[in-house]
Amino acid sequence: MSNITEGPRGNCALGGVNAVLSAINRVVPIYHSGPGCCMQTTAGEAGQAGGRSPFYVSSVSIPCTNMLEKDVVFGGEDKLRETIEGAIEIFEADAFFVLTGCTAGIIGDDVVSVTEDFNKKGFPVYPIETPGFLGESYRGYEIAFKALLDYIVKPAKRQKNLVNLFGIMPYHDPFWEGNFEELTRILEKLGLKVNTFFTRHQGIEHIRNSSAADLNIIVSPWLLKSAAEEYEERFGVPSLRWPGLPIGASDTSAFIRAVAEKLGIKDRAEQVIADEEDYVYSYLETAIGAMSWKRFAVVGDANTVVGVTRYLANDYSFTPIISIITDPIFRLEDFERITKQLTELDYAHPPKVVFETDQWKIRKELEQHEEITLLIGSTKDREFAMEKDIQCCVISYPITDRLVFNRTYAGYRGSLTFIEDLYDNL
Repeated sequence: MSNITEGPRGNCALGGVNAVLSAINRVVPIYHSGPGCCMQTTAGEAGQAGGRSPFYVSSVSIPCTNMLEKDVVFGGEDKLRETIEGAIEIFEADAFFVLTGCTAGIIGDDVVSVTEDFNKKGFPVYPIETPGFLGESYRGYEIAFKALLDYIVKPAKRQKNLVNLFGIMPYHDPFWEGNFEELTRILEKLGLKVNTFFTRHQGIEHIRNSSAADLNIIVSPWLLKSAAEEYEERFGVPSLRWPGLPIGASDTSAFIRAVAEKLGIKDRAEQVIADEEDYVYSYLETAIGAMSWKRFAVVGDANTVVGVTRYLANDYSFTPIISIITDPIFRLEDFERITKQLTELDYAHPPKVVFETDQWKIRKELEQHEEITLLIGSTKDREFAMEKDIQCCVISYPITDRLVFNRTYAGYRGSLTFIEDLYDNL
Protein backbone atom coordinates (compact mmCIF):
# COMPACT_ATOMS: atom_id res chain seq x y z
CA MET A 1 0.00 0.00 0.00
CA SER A 2 1.35 3.42 -0.96
CA ASN A 3 2.24 6.07 1.59
CA ILE A 4 1.41 9.74 1.11
CA THR A 5 3.84 12.40 2.36
CA GLU A 6 2.40 15.82 3.10
CA GLY A 7 4.59 18.73 1.99
CA PRO A 8 7.65 16.74 0.88
CA ARG A 9 10.90 18.70 1.14
CA GLY A 10 12.41 17.76 -2.15
CA ASN A 11 11.95 16.77 -5.74
CA CYS A 12 12.19 13.57 -7.75
CA ALA A 13 15.52 11.99 -8.74
CA LEU A 14 15.41 13.85 -12.06
CA GLY A 15 15.19 17.16 -10.18
CA GLY A 16 18.15 16.23 -8.02
CA VAL A 17 20.33 15.43 -11.03
CA ASN A 18 19.28 18.66 -12.71
CA ALA A 19 20.17 20.65 -9.57
CA VAL A 20 23.70 19.26 -9.65
CA LEU A 21 24.30 19.70 -13.39
CA SER A 22 22.84 23.20 -13.56
CA ALA A 23 25.32 24.34 -10.89
CA ILE A 24 28.31 23.29 -13.02
CA ASN A 25 29.61 25.96 -15.36
CA ARG A 26 29.02 25.41 -19.11
CA VAL A 27 27.07 22.18 -18.67
CA VAL A 28 23.71 21.69 -20.40
CA PRO A 29 21.15 19.05 -19.40
CA ILE A 30 18.96 17.64 -22.18
CA TYR A 31 15.67 16.15 -21.03
CA HIS A 32 14.24 13.07 -22.71
CA SER A 33 10.91 13.39 -20.97
CA GLY A 34 7.37 14.61 -21.16
CA PRO A 35 6.52 18.32 -21.43
CA GLY A 36 6.68 20.21 -18.16
CA CYS A 37 9.49 18.25 -16.49
CA CYS A 38 12.09 20.95 -17.22
CA MET A 39 10.09 23.71 -15.58
CA GLN A 40 8.74 21.63 -12.71
CA THR A 41 12.06 20.10 -11.66
CA THR A 42 13.80 23.48 -11.78
CA ALA A 43 10.95 25.03 -9.79
CA GLY A 44 11.09 22.17 -7.31
CA GLU A 45 14.78 22.71 -6.51
CA ALA A 46 16.19 26.10 -7.54
CA GLY A 47 12.74 27.67 -7.39
CA GLN A 48 12.50 26.98 -3.67
CA ALA A 49 16.10 27.73 -2.78
CA GLY A 50 16.13 31.42 -2.07
CA GLY A 51 14.68 33.11 -5.12
CA ARG A 52 17.35 32.42 -7.75
CA SER A 53 17.54 30.28 -10.86
CA PRO A 54 20.58 28.50 -12.34
CA PHE A 55 22.83 30.90 -14.21
CA TYR A 56 23.60 28.92 -17.39
CA VAL A 57 20.46 27.04 -18.48
CA SER A 58 17.32 26.13 -16.57
CA SER A 59 13.55 25.70 -16.62
CA VAL A 60 11.94 26.24 -20.04
CA SER A 61 15.39 26.99 -21.53
CA ILE A 62 16.45 23.35 -21.06
CA PRO A 63 16.39 21.37 -24.33
CA CYS A 64 13.68 18.73 -24.10
CA THR A 65 12.13 16.11 -26.40
CA ASN A 66 8.66 16.83 -24.95
CA MET A 67 7.55 13.21 -25.39
CA LEU A 68 3.90 12.72 -26.36
CA GLU A 69 1.63 9.67 -26.78
CA LYS A 70 3.05 8.74 -30.20
CA ASP A 71 6.59 8.67 -28.73
CA VAL A 72 5.40 6.23 -26.07
CA VAL A 73 3.98 3.96 -28.77
CA PHE A 74 6.73 4.21 -31.39
CA GLY A 75 9.71 5.23 -29.25
CA GLY A 76 11.41 8.60 -28.94
CA GLU A 77 15.02 7.91 -29.97
CA ASP A 78 14.79 9.76 -33.31
CA LYS A 79 13.28 12.74 -31.54
CA LEU A 80 16.10 12.61 -29.00
CA ARG A 81 18.71 12.70 -31.76
CA GLU A 82 17.09 15.79 -33.24
CA THR A 83 16.96 17.48 -29.83
CA ILE A 84 20.64 16.76 -29.13
CA GLU A 85 21.63 18.11 -32.55
CA GLY A 86 19.67 21.29 -31.88
CA ALA A 87 21.23 21.72 -28.43
CA ILE A 88 24.76 21.32 -29.82
CA GLU A 89 24.00 23.90 -32.49
CA ILE A 90 22.56 26.47 -30.09
CA PHE A 91 24.53 26.11 -26.83
CA GLU A 92 28.23 26.64 -26.21
CA ALA A 93 28.86 23.95 -23.64
CA ASP A 94 31.67 21.76 -22.37
CA ALA A 95 29.32 18.82 -21.83
CA PHE A 96 25.74 17.77 -22.52
CA PHE A 97 23.96 15.24 -20.32
CA VAL A 98 20.84 13.44 -21.52
CA LEU A 99 18.47 12.90 -18.58
CA THR A 100 15.59 10.45 -18.89
CA GLY A 101 12.25 11.25 -17.33
CA CYS A 102 9.65 8.74 -16.19
CA THR A 103 8.16 8.30 -19.67
CA ALA A 104 11.48 7.36 -21.28
CA GLY A 105 12.33 5.18 -18.31
CA ILE A 106 9.11 3.22 -18.63
CA ILE A 107 9.30 2.53 -22.38
CA GLY A 108 13.04 1.80 -22.25
CA ASP A 109 14.47 4.06 -24.96
CA ASP A 110 18.17 3.27 -25.53
CA VAL A 111 19.67 6.66 -24.71
CA VAL A 112 23.13 5.12 -24.19
CA SER A 113 23.39 4.11 -27.84
CA VAL A 114 22.13 7.52 -28.97
CA THR A 115 24.72 9.39 -26.93
CA GLU A 116 27.49 7.01 -28.00
CA ASP A 117 26.79 7.94 -31.61
CA PHE A 118 27.45 11.60 -30.78
CA ASN A 119 30.57 10.71 -28.79
CA LYS A 120 32.02 8.89 -31.78
CA LYS A 121 31.63 12.13 -33.74
CA GLY A 122 33.56 14.05 -31.07
CA PHE A 123 30.65 15.65 -29.20
CA PRO A 124 30.71 15.49 -25.36
CA VAL A 125 27.24 13.99 -24.87
CA TYR A 126 26.63 11.59 -21.98
CA PRO A 127 23.60 9.63 -20.72
CA ILE A 128 22.16 9.57 -17.20
CA GLU A 129 19.30 7.15 -16.62
CA THR A 130 17.29 9.10 -14.09
CA PRO A 131 13.51 8.61 -14.28
CA GLY A 132 11.93 10.44 -11.39
CA PHE A 133 10.43 7.29 -9.91
CA LEU A 134 13.92 6.09 -8.89
CA GLY A 135 13.71 8.25 -5.77
CA GLU A 136 13.94 11.80 -4.49
CA SER A 137 16.41 14.68 -4.86
CA TYR A 138 19.20 13.15 -2.80
CA ARG A 139 19.02 10.01 -4.92
CA GLY A 140 19.49 12.27 -7.94
CA TYR A 141 22.52 13.88 -6.28
CA GLU A 142 24.12 10.45 -5.88
CA ILE A 143 23.21 9.45 -9.47
CA ALA A 144 24.77 12.63 -10.83
CA PHE A 145 28.09 11.99 -9.08
CA LYS A 146 28.09 8.40 -10.30
CA ALA A 147 27.66 9.67 -13.87
CA LEU A 148 30.50 12.18 -13.42
CA LEU A 149 32.75 9.37 -12.21
CA ASP A 150 31.72 7.11 -15.10
CA TYR A 151 32.11 9.61 -17.93
CA ILE A 152 34.18 12.61 -16.85
CA VAL A 153 36.72 11.84 -14.10
CA LYS A 154 39.99 10.48 -15.53
CA PRO A 155 43.23 9.32 -13.89
CA ALA A 156 45.54 12.27 -13.18
CA LYS A 157 48.89 12.83 -11.51
CA ARG A 158 48.58 13.55 -7.80
CA GLN A 159 48.65 17.26 -6.86
CA LYS A 160 49.89 17.89 -3.34
CA ASN A 161 47.42 19.77 -1.12
CA LEU A 162 44.59 19.62 -3.67
CA VAL A 163 41.27 18.68 -2.05
CA ASN A 164 37.75 18.03 -3.33
CA LEU A 165 34.97 19.49 -1.18
CA PHE A 166 31.72 17.51 -1.44
CA GLY A 167 28.46 16.91 0.43
CA ILE A 168 26.70 20.29 0.16
CA MET A 169 23.97 19.80 -2.44
CA PRO A 170 23.41 22.73 -4.81
CA TYR A 171 20.05 24.44 -4.36
CA HIS A 172 18.79 21.80 -1.94
CA ASP A 173 20.95 23.72 0.50
CA PRO A 174 19.77 27.28 -0.27
CA PHE A 175 23.06 28.62 1.11
CA TRP A 176 25.23 26.23 -0.90
CA GLU A 177 27.36 28.84 -2.65
CA GLY A 178 28.08 30.87 0.47
CA ASN A 179 28.79 27.73 2.49
CA PHE A 180 31.21 26.45 -0.16
CA GLU A 181 32.89 29.87 -0.33
CA GLU A 182 33.42 30.14 3.43
CA LEU A 183 34.78 26.60 3.78
CA THR A 184 37.00 27.20 0.73
CA ARG A 185 38.31 30.42 2.30
CA ILE A 186 39.25 28.54 5.46
CA LEU A 187 40.87 25.63 3.61
CA GLU A 188 42.86 28.00 1.43
CA LYS A 189 44.30 29.61 4.58
CA LEU A 190 45.74 26.16 5.28
CA GLY A 191 47.54 26.35 1.95
CA LEU A 192 45.13 24.04 0.14
CA LYS A 193 43.70 24.27 -3.36
CA VAL A 194 39.97 23.46 -3.34
CA ASN A 195 37.72 21.90 -5.95
CA THR A 196 34.00 22.33 -5.30
CA PHE A 197 32.86 21.86 -8.94
CA PHE A 198 30.08 24.40 -8.29
CA THR A 199 31.71 27.74 -7.39
CA ARG A 200 34.12 30.21 -9.03
CA HIS A 201 32.91 29.02 -12.46
CA GLN A 202 34.57 25.66 -11.96
CA GLY A 203 33.46 23.11 -14.50
CA ILE A 204 34.21 19.95 -16.44
CA GLU A 205 38.00 20.35 -16.36
CA HIS A 206 38.02 20.53 -12.55
CA ILE A 207 35.82 17.44 -12.39
CA ARG A 208 38.01 15.57 -14.88
CA ASN A 209 41.16 16.23 -12.81
CA SER A 210 39.56 15.66 -9.41
CA SER A 211 41.27 12.27 -9.25
CA ALA A 212 44.53 14.16 -8.62
CA ALA A 213 43.37 15.28 -5.17
CA ASP A 214 45.16 14.41 -1.95
CA LEU A 215 41.85 14.16 -0.11
CA ASN A 216 38.08 14.16 -0.57
CA ILE A 217 36.32 16.13 2.18
CA ILE A 218 32.66 15.14 2.46
CA VAL A 219 30.66 17.59 4.56
CA SER A 220 27.62 15.41 5.19
CA PRO A 221 26.62 12.76 7.70
CA TRP A 222 25.42 10.34 5.03
CA LEU A 223 25.75 11.40 1.37
CA LEU A 224 28.22 10.11 -1.26
CA LYS A 225 29.32 6.91 0.46
CA SER A 226 29.60 5.00 -2.85
CA ALA A 227 31.32 7.92 -4.61
CA ALA A 228 33.94 8.12 -1.85
CA GLU A 229 34.59 4.39 -2.15
CA GLU A 230 34.94 4.64 -5.94
CA TYR A 231 37.42 7.53 -5.72
CA GLU A 232 39.56 5.48 -3.37
CA GLU A 233 39.33 2.21 -5.30
CA ARG A 234 39.94 3.68 -8.77
CA PHE A 235 42.23 6.62 -8.04
CA GLY A 236 43.58 6.10 -4.52
CA VAL A 237 42.00 9.29 -3.17
CA PRO A 238 41.12 8.88 0.54
CA SER A 239 38.12 10.57 2.12
CA LEU A 240 37.35 12.44 5.31
CA ARG A 241 33.69 12.60 6.28
CA TRP A 242 32.67 15.55 8.44
CA PRO A 243 29.20 14.69 9.79
CA GLY A 244 27.40 18.04 9.58
CA LEU A 245 27.96 21.61 8.50
CA PRO A 246 30.68 23.14 10.75
CA ILE A 247 29.22 26.33 12.23
CA GLY A 248 31.02 28.51 14.79
CA ALA A 249 34.39 28.31 16.45
CA SER A 250 34.10 24.95 18.23
CA ASP A 251 33.07 22.77 15.29
CA THR A 252 34.98 24.71 12.63
CA SER A 253 38.22 24.49 14.60
CA ALA A 254 37.65 20.76 15.05
CA PHE A 255 37.00 20.48 11.31
CA ILE A 256 40.28 22.24 10.51
CA ARG A 257 42.22 19.99 12.87
CA ALA A 258 40.70 16.87 11.29
CA VAL A 259 41.64 18.00 7.77
CA ALA A 260 45.11 19.07 8.87
CA GLU A 261 45.80 15.77 10.60
CA LYS A 262 44.73 13.84 7.50
CA LEU A 263 47.10 15.91 5.33
CA GLY A 264 49.97 16.23 7.82
CA ILE A 265 49.83 20.04 8.22
CA LYS A 266 48.88 20.35 11.91
CA ASP A 267 51.31 23.17 12.71
CA ARG A 268 49.81 25.42 10.06
CA ALA A 269 46.31 24.59 11.27
CA GLU A 270 46.86 25.92 14.79
CA GLN A 271 47.89 29.35 13.50
CA VAL A 272 44.81 29.53 11.26
CA ILE A 273 42.57 28.51 14.17
CA ALA A 274 44.11 31.13 16.46
CA ASP A 275 43.57 33.89 13.90
CA GLU A 276 40.02 32.87 13.06
CA GLU A 277 38.90 32.36 16.66
CA ASP A 278 40.32 35.76 17.60
CA TYR A 279 38.34 37.26 14.73
CA VAL A 280 35.00 35.68 15.61
CA TYR A 281 35.25 36.10 19.41
CA SER A 282 36.23 39.76 19.11
CA TYR A 283 32.81 40.36 17.55
CA LEU A 284 30.81 38.09 19.83
CA GLU A 285 32.20 39.69 22.97
CA THR A 286 30.80 43.06 21.90
CA ALA A 287 27.25 41.69 21.93
CA ILE A 288 27.12 39.56 25.07
CA GLY A 289 23.54 39.43 26.23
CA ALA A 290 22.10 40.73 22.94
CA MET A 291 20.23 37.45 22.52
CA SER A 292 18.25 36.18 25.48
CA TRP A 293 18.12 32.56 26.60
CA LYS A 294 16.33 30.42 24.03
CA ARG A 295 14.84 26.93 23.96
CA PHE A 296 15.00 25.97 20.32
CA ALA A 297 13.85 23.45 17.74
CA VAL A 298 15.51 22.84 14.36
CA VAL A 299 13.82 21.33 11.30
CA GLY A 300 15.68 20.61 8.08
CA ASP A 301 18.31 18.56 6.27
CA ALA A 302 20.87 16.65 8.32
CA ASN A 303 23.76 19.01 7.56
CA THR A 304 21.82 22.07 8.72
CA VAL A 305 20.21 20.45 11.76
CA VAL A 306 23.50 19.03 13.05
CA GLY A 307 25.41 22.26 12.46
CA VAL A 308 22.81 24.59 13.99
CA THR A 309 22.04 22.38 16.99
CA ARG A 310 25.69 21.96 17.92
CA TYR A 311 26.53 25.64 17.41
CA LEU A 312 23.67 27.08 19.44
CA ALA A 313 24.12 24.50 22.21
CA ASN A 314 27.93 24.38 22.42
CA ASP A 315 28.91 27.94 21.51
CA TYR A 316 25.87 30.03 22.37
CA SER A 317 24.43 28.28 25.44
CA PHE A 318 20.91 27.86 24.06
CA THR A 319 18.90 24.80 25.05
CA PRO A 320 18.02 22.34 22.25
CA ILE A 321 14.54 20.83 22.65
CA ILE A 322 14.00 18.85 19.45
CA SER A 323 15.98 18.29 16.24
CA ILE A 324 13.98 17.01 13.25
CA ILE A 325 15.88 15.63 10.25
CA THR A 326 13.89 15.61 7.01
CA ASP A 327 16.37 13.64 4.85
CA PRO A 328 15.30 10.16 3.66
CA ILE A 329 17.90 8.35 5.78
CA PHE A 330 17.89 4.56 5.31
CA ARG A 331 21.22 3.12 6.55
CA LEU A 332 21.53 2.28 10.25
CA GLU A 333 25.07 3.65 10.39
CA ASP A 334 23.79 7.04 9.21
CA PHE A 335 21.03 7.16 11.83
CA GLU A 336 23.64 6.40 14.48
CA ARG A 337 26.15 8.96 13.18
CA ILE A 338 23.59 11.77 13.08
CA THR A 339 22.11 10.88 16.47
CA LYS A 340 25.59 10.85 18.01
CA GLN A 341 26.36 14.33 16.66
CA LEU A 342 23.10 15.70 18.06
CA THR A 343 23.23 14.09 21.48
CA GLU A 344 26.93 14.22 22.41
CA LEU A 345 27.04 17.94 23.15
CA ASP A 346 29.60 19.79 25.25
CA TYR A 347 27.20 21.42 27.71
CA ALA A 348 23.50 21.22 26.90
CA HIS A 349 21.05 18.45 27.63
CA PRO A 350 20.60 16.54 24.33
CA PRO A 351 17.47 17.24 22.27
CA LYS A 352 14.90 14.74 21.15
CA VAL A 353 16.04 13.48 17.74
CA VAL A 354 13.37 12.73 15.15
CA PHE A 355 13.70 11.54 11.54
CA GLU A 356 10.57 12.61 9.66
CA THR A 357 9.70 13.85 6.16
CA ASP A 358 5.93 14.33 6.48
CA GLN A 359 4.95 17.93 7.24
CA TRP A 360 1.84 16.97 9.20
CA LYS A 361 3.86 14.64 11.45
CA ILE A 362 6.57 17.30 11.87
CA ARG A 363 3.95 19.72 13.09
CA LYS A 364 2.59 17.17 15.55
CA GLU A 365 6.09 16.64 16.94
CA LEU A 366 6.55 20.38 17.45
CA GLU A 367 3.17 20.71 19.15
CA GLN A 368 4.36 18.37 21.91
CA HIS A 369 6.92 20.95 23.09
CA GLU A 370 5.23 24.10 24.35
CA GLU A 371 8.52 25.27 25.88
CA ILE A 372 10.00 26.10 22.46
CA THR A 373 10.78 29.82 22.09
CA LEU A 374 12.79 29.67 18.86
CA LEU A 375 12.00 27.64 15.73
CA ILE A 376 14.66 27.30 13.05
CA GLY A 377 13.43 25.72 9.85
CA SER A 378 12.04 26.35 6.39
CA THR A 379 9.34 28.55 4.95
CA LYS A 380 6.99 25.62 5.62
CA ASP A 381 7.61 25.97 9.35
CA ARG A 382 6.99 29.71 9.60
CA GLU A 383 3.21 29.21 9.77
CA PHE A 384 3.54 27.08 12.91
CA ALA A 385 5.78 29.69 14.54
CA MET A 386 3.32 32.48 13.74
CA GLU A 387 0.42 30.50 15.19
CA LYS A 388 2.34 29.83 18.40
CA ASP A 389 3.77 33.38 18.51
CA ILE A 390 7.37 32.22 18.79
CA GLN A 391 10.51 33.49 17.09
CA CYS A 392 11.27 31.90 13.72
CA CYS A 393 14.35 31.95 11.52
CA VAL A 394 14.10 30.47 8.02
CA ILE A 395 17.37 28.84 6.95
CA SER A 396 16.59 25.36 5.56
CA TYR A 397 15.06 24.14 2.30
CA PRO A 398 12.55 25.08 1.01
CA ILE A 399 12.95 28.85 1.23
CA THR A 400 10.45 30.90 -0.79
CA ASP A 401 10.36 34.13 1.23
CA ARG A 402 14.04 35.17 1.17
CA LEU A 403 16.54 36.05 -1.54
CA VAL A 404 19.84 34.23 -1.05
CA PHE A 405 22.97 34.96 -3.09
CA ASN A 406 26.15 33.88 -1.28
CA ARG A 407 24.97 34.25 2.31
CA THR A 408 26.46 31.63 4.59
CA TYR A 409 26.04 30.25 8.09
CA ALA A 410 29.04 27.92 7.79
CA GLY A 411 32.44 28.34 9.37
CA TYR A 412 33.57 31.23 11.51
CA ARG A 413 32.17 34.19 9.61
CA GLY A 414 28.91 32.46 8.79
CA SER A 415 28.23 31.96 12.48
CA LEU A 416 28.32 35.74 12.98
CA THR A 417 25.80 36.17 10.15
CA PHE A 418 23.59 33.56 11.78
CA ILE A 419 23.47 35.44 15.08
CA GLU A 420 22.74 38.69 13.22
CA ASP A 421 19.82 36.99 11.48
CA LEU A 422 18.50 35.58 14.75
CA TYR A 423 18.58 39.04 16.28
CA ASP A 424 16.76 40.50 13.27
CA ASN A 425 13.96 37.96 13.75
CA LEU A 426 13.32 38.66 17.43
